[in-house]
Amino acid sequence: MPGRLLRGLWQRWRRYKYRFVPWIALNLNHNPRTLRYVPEESKDKVISDEDVLGTLLKVFQALFINDLNKQSDILTMLPETVKSNYHDLLSVQHPRVKLLEYRHQQQNNFKPEEILYKTLGFSVARATSSLISAGKGVFVTRGLVPKGAVVSMYPGTVYQKYEPIFFQSIGNPFIFRCLDGVLIDGNDKGISKVVYRSCNGRDQLGPFKMSDSTWLTSEICNPLAVGQYVNNCSNDRAANVCYQEFDVPAVFPIELKQYLPNIAYSCDKQSPLRCVILVALRDIKQGEELFSNYYTIVS
Repeated sequence: MPGRLLRGLWQRWRRYKYRFVPWIALNLNHNPRTLRYVPEESKDKVISDEDVLGTLLKVFQALFINDLNKQSDILTMLPETVKSNYHDLLSVQHPRVKLLEYRHQQQNNFKPEEILYKTLGFSVARATSSLISAGKGVFVTRGLVPKGAVVSMYPGTVYQKYEPIFFQSIGNPFIFRCLDGVLIDGNDKGISKVVYRSCNGRDQLGPFKMSDSTWLTSEICNPLAVGQYVNNCSNDRAANVCYQEFDVPAVFPIELKQYLPNIAYSCDKQSPLRCVILVALRDIKQGEELFSNYYTIVS
């Protein structure tokens, strides 16, 4: 009986240790599977940063306009040139409707997943995975995801290599390791959830939120922020998405930062905010589940 118990614990440790950050730190040189290897010429970029930024701005602007009736405090603090840009975007979607009148005329807002479909031509959502005992997964619920499209984002608290994450890593399968050692904790429960919410409240500037915390709830404002639930591929389920790292530029519109599902653990603003997006490796049809390769070699 003790032997069976020990064998069971050993098997669980063998599966879990690749997510246990202290073990990873001490064994990087001996266990290459803990790293994503990317050839120098590819630089981990399946699509360009400009394309990633363009997609995020397109989706976030559509979410902002859809939720304009709740953005009055932010609108009053934006420069007139920025307000004019939103007026132009609004005029394209709703001709003859003025920006200030729109908040009063809005009766029924579209759901975030509907905005995603109207903007990019597809929507994604969490649901029970098609893999046995895999828990939740992410599916294309509507439309077609074209090859090279940004299909999801990996939310969570961003830790530099020197920052403490020991207690958050215990029993946590949602820690993503970037190429340079930066870690993103995408766990929406326990101490990880508390840390993210604390940082979210810390960084708020008046009405301006610097990040989105709704991915911790069932009512997600940014429909792309479900990437931590994308399951690993298997022998009969090939990967159809891959990870790509993206640093948010300093010029990112302050009013749209409320939709970024990532936040820095430290108050140090010297480093740009790291995000990880998932890019479609092929066309993905409605009803398909997304599968990544946790140890993908991008070539």
